[in-house]
Amino acid sequence: MKTALTIAGSDSGGGAGIQADLKTFSANGVFGMSVITAITAQNTVEVRSVQDIEINIIKDQIEAVFDDIQVDAVKIGMLSSSETVKIVADRLNHYSPKVIVLDPVMVSKGGHHLLKEQAIEALKAKMLPLATVITPNIPEAEVLSGMTIRTVEDMEQACKKLYELGPKAVLLKGGHLEGEPNDLLWDGQSFNWFNGRRVETKNTHGTGCTLSSAIAAGLAKGEELVEAIQSAKNYISIAIEHSLALGHGHGPTNHFYELYNKAKVEER
Repeated sequence: MKTALTIAGSDSGGGAGIQADLKTFSANGVFGMSVITAITAQNTVEVRSVQDIEINIIKDQIEAVFDDIQVDAVKIGMLSSSETVKIVADRLNHYSPKVIVLDPVMVSKGGHHLLKEQAIEALKAKMLPLATVITPNIPEAEVLSGMTIRTVEDMEQACKKLYELGPKAVLLKGGHLEGEPNDLLWDGQSFNWFNGRRVETKNTHGTGCTLSSAIAAGLAKGEELVEAIQSAKNYISIAIEHSLALGHGHGPTNHFYELYNKAKVEER
């Protein structure tokens, strides 16, 4: 059994964060473990409040997992503060996992800022150089690169700028641009496009968490980066296509659609 560790915030609504990551790990055939960096009180409509976990507890969680269990991949989501960024980076430098997928979470689907402004520079300096691949969306890439992204050419330039910050590869998600949600990978040598099909639904809560966790699961199982991204892209596309209309806002994706569908067929 391969394993993946998520280091992220908790979403009480269950659609994003730690909860989405663990569902995604399970759906993609790896054993999931977690380090909770913050607790958010949120649902499909809003983030009501956030409480950062104490730094020593974050440190102890990371050490408890690594000291006992083989970690085949790490997925990083919400880090919130510069202190959290620094302790996570310090411990990952110490344990040196082979795979680190960094999703630079900054703003919730409802518009709540999940990464403090003073933590952005720490993220760039401490975390990006550790990453096997980073998976920013367009707004996140604009903040990290300092440029406006409106075209395919902008995406290419932004990928190169982000690559210069130290990650081994950059996957820039194109869902915020008009047209189809196509994502662009730059590994320092060549570009690779992953094409998608836009689904008309408001129920996209946790899509970024889910995609990055699926990539981590694929890499944990030994897939090459391009293969892991394509598998993850296929997985999130199905999860969005069959998303769940739960709550009054942005509902979650359907992490276990294929499993549920299989169970229904077997019941017949």
